[in-house]
This record gives sequence, structure tokens and C-alpha cells, in this order.
Amino acid sequence: MNTTKFACLTSVASLVLATAGAARAEDQPAAAPAGPTALSTPAMSSSLSANADPISVDTGPFGKIYFSGQFTGLGTWQNNAVLGNNEKGKADFSNAQIEIQKTDGVVQFYVQAGAYNFPSLGSAYVSSGRLTDETFKLVPVAFLKIVPNANFNIMIGKLPTLIGAEYTFTFQNLNIARGLLWNQEPAISRGVQVNYTNGPLTVSGSWNDGYYSDHYTSGSGLISYVLNPKDTVAFAASGNFDKTSTSRFVTPLAQNNGSIYNLLWTHTDGAWVINPYLQYSTTPKDLSLGLPGSASTFGGAVLVKYAFNPMFNLAGRAEYISSSGSQVSLLYGPKSKAWSLTLTPTWQLKTFFVRGELSYTKLDSAAPGAGFGTSGDKTDQTRAMLETGFLF
Repeated sequence: MNTTKFACLTSVASLVLATAGAARAEDQPAAAPAGPTALSTPAMSSSLSANADPISVDTGPFGKIYFSGQFTGLGTWQNNAVLGNNEKGKADFSNAQIEIQKTDGVVQFYVQAGAYNFPSLGSAYVSSGRLTDETFKLVPVAFLKIVPNANFNIMIGKLPTLIGAEYTFTFQNLNIARGLLWNQEPAISRGVQVNYTNGPLTVSGSWNDGYYSDHYTSGSGLISYVLNPKDTVAFAASGNFDKTSTSRFVTPLAQNNGSIYNLLWTHTDGAWVINPYLQYSTTPKDLSLGLPGSASTFGGAVLVKYAFNPMFNLAGRAEYISSSGSQVSLLYGPKSKAWSLTLTPTWQLKTFFVRGELSYTKLDSAAPGAGFGTSGDKTDQTRAMLETGFLF
């Protein structure tokens, strides 16, 4: 185990806890729903609303089982497509998923199954069928949850990450596509997570396989504190305490052997939701893994939503990220930089929704051949998207 990295993570987390540092409200364990109410899982931002009256079956002594899901389609157009992905336009489905869960009693469970997509800015668009097969398969999230009391629970299985301000799937987020900072973060990990709440404080810790590496040598944590009804602050950290040679589509070698940190703030005031956050990541030098030098990224983003009325809202995202290190590429070549702007108007009527998106990504610095376009020599990309469907 890398004791220096462990000490760093522990000391930072302790400092944040001592100063009442915090987390996304959506990550706090929620009480079981009573009567017609939206389920707390899967977690969602405030851009789309889950079905407030999901299907349920009373199984008698085993309790009530809930059924929910998403069936959504996606159209996308882009210029200067990433090398190897020359399609300007594509129609696809973004979610064909169902969730089955039990939300009361000492023993609970959650299963999310189906096909999906999570397009991200500055990256090649991958068809939903291929992406599902090359990432988390047809059951991306599934866990057993032991709840001995209202303040403490344990989750075991395939778990959503504790890192970052954006969730994995399109329907969960303010924007259709994930951002540049999200590209550096783990999305789903296999492992064990414990959650503790005490009034405004929530603490979560997990031992897991990092970027879905199947090597259980990573730890992550999230500390949140609700300052007042309008403001929540958070600190999150994750790191690999050993080294792992796994490298595939969903498991980037450098990031999986590194550490990542977030500082987040969420402000909600009437029609406004404002969520700025900072992110820092570092990856090690390890010649045995094929990493000839250390590298790091530093970035910041602001996610904003304004609700004009209960049916229509407008979300936006602005972000910037830069990388250091001269021998390892974490972005668009060593020492590259990028920024992006995204606007997403959303209209929803009960379980049906339609939303569009326009984004612009600009590379301020990129290595030759590592940019956009068929030759990798373009420095910007504009993308338009449309998503529609049902959240049942």
C-alpha cells in the first residue's frame, strides 16, 4: 500500500471534516418514500423530474418492490469529429433501462439494467450498443443495502462514484453530455460503501476497484455538510493505494493509478441552482506500468439551472481544465488545456420530456495530431444534441 498517499487522503479528509466541509445533497442517504413520491435512486439533478408515482408491488412479508425506468432517444450533430469518429450526425437511443428496488427494512436492494449512453464533450461519440458492451454491461449498477438504523447503512456491489458533480447517465444530469472534468473521474466502481448521517453532516467511504479495474486497491470518500437550507458544501477524494496494470476503454491506466480530489458547493435559491466545483488529479511515474513521468490536471466548472416554471428550465455549464507533465497525456497531449460552454433547455410534462443542447469546446493547447478533426489539427468543436423520451 502507498502509505504516503493514504496519509495525504486521510489528513485532507480530517481537515475538511473539522471545518465542516461538505457534499452534494443528492448523495445523502434518503429515507424510504411514503406514499406517491419520486424514488431517491437513481439520483437525479433538478433538470428532469423522476416519476412521482412509480409502479410498485406489495410482496407481503418481503415488503414493497418498486419499478421505474427510462426510455429515451438521442440525436447528435457535430463538426470536427474526433479522429476515428467521422460521423457528423447520428440518431441513437440514450437510455433503455429499468430499475428494481426495495427501499424499506433492514435488507434493501437496487438493480439498474438495460442499455445506455453517456456522451461527453471533446470525446468521440460511441454508439449505445457498443458503449454498453465496452463499459459496465447490461447491469451497470446493482447493490445490496444493509440498513440497521436511520443513520447508518452499508452498500455492496456495483456502485455509482462518490467523485464529481455530474452523474453518469444522461437523464440524471442538468446537461445531456458530460463535461471535460467528468472525463477525468471514475463513473462506477465495484466494492463496499458505508454511509453515516448525523443532522446536516453526511460521511461516505468506499473500498473499491477505482475505474472499474477489477482490482480492489482504491479508496474513496465524500464528506458533506448542509450549511443552511440553501447551501451545501462538499469534499470528495479517491486514490489507488497500490498499482494496477489494467488498461481498457473504461479503465484509463494513468488515472486508475492516480488520485483525484473535488471541492464542491451547491446553492439553491428559488428558481436558481448554482453548483461550482474545483477538481485536481495527479498520476504517478511508474516505468513498470509504462508511465514515464508524473502528470496532473486542475480544473473548475460552474453548473447553473434556472426554472422559468415547473415545466421549463434552462441549464448551463462552463468549465476549464489544464494538464501538467511532459511525458503523459491526460487531455489532448502533455500540457494541454481546454474549456467548454454548454446550454441545455428542458421541457417536461409528467413523465415525457424534450430537451436540446448546444455546446462549444475549445482547445487552448494541444499536441500535434491530438486535437479534433480527421487529422487531429482542429482546435474547436461545436455539438448540437436533442434528447426526448419517457421517465416511467
